[in-house]
Amino acid sequence: MKVIFSRKGFDSAAGGVASPIVDGRPVSLPIPTKMPSPLRFAELAGDLPSLVADLSRGRVDVGRTCHLDPDIDSTLLPRKPGWRGALGQDGAAQGHLTKQRIQPGDLFLFWGLFRPAEKRNGRWKYTGAREHRIFGWLHVGDILALGPDGTHALQRFPWLDQHPHVRRGWGVNNTLYVASKRFSVQSRTLPGFGMLRQGRRLTRKGSALPSEWSTPAWLNPKTGGTGMSYHSIERWAEAGIRTAARGQEFVADIGDRADASAWLGDLFNEVE
Repeated sequence: MKVIFSRKGFDSAAGGVASPIVDGRPVSLPIPTKMPSPLRFAELAGDLPSLVADLSRGRVDVGRTCHLDPDIDSTLLPRKPGWRGALGQDGAAQGHLTKQRIQPGDLFLFWGLFRPAEKRNGRWKYTGAREHRIFGWLHVGDILALGPDGTHALQRFPWLDQHPHVRRGWGVNNTLYVASKRFSVQSRTLPGFGMLRQGRRLTRKGSALPSEWSTPAWLNPKTGGTGMSYHSIERWAEAGIRTAARGQEFVADIGDRADASAWLGDLFNEVE
């Protein structure tokens, strides 16, 4: 199995601010987009539109289109029968996934930039420091090579009609990763996709830089670990790594390592 640490959601470049941590739970904000998308921030359920408006201080208009991808939160929209989570990718990032030979059975772990936030006097405000945190997952069930016009995917998966990558206007390597229905970790059977209640902090405790990660031994090549793509050995220290500023998809080939499987089992302990 390969584990892909996949950067998603608001950050200083896309959206301009961090996604919030609300009552201990990371809430990943989908980025604004000019690419093909059927959805606007205001159409999403719950507190998400007000979080976007308040935390961006109005710089992101909730009437504009958003890129809901990965689409792994069943609560944000009404869903058609059979709906499963999906992730789209194209351009250089998809080129990297192709080079890394991502296939069914591999696992995306989605992470992003987060800050604690709470509602004060009717408006959402940040209350803490920035950090990188894992917030969700997608176990790959199907991989669809969509190309510039992804609408043909709806013939096989009609419940994907709200996903941005099944529209016209993408690059030639536009690709969709559809979640499996179920998968197993540490003798437990889990949903093929979902959101973590608290997730996993990646940023090293005490660091002022979110990109300074404390990494498990199975991942860190300085402690016998696998390493991950985009990161040469010079980036690593025994305490962890300072992650690359560019690149969305960092791939680690864990094979059948028991220590990596145990780490994943612990990560998924919060999944009911």
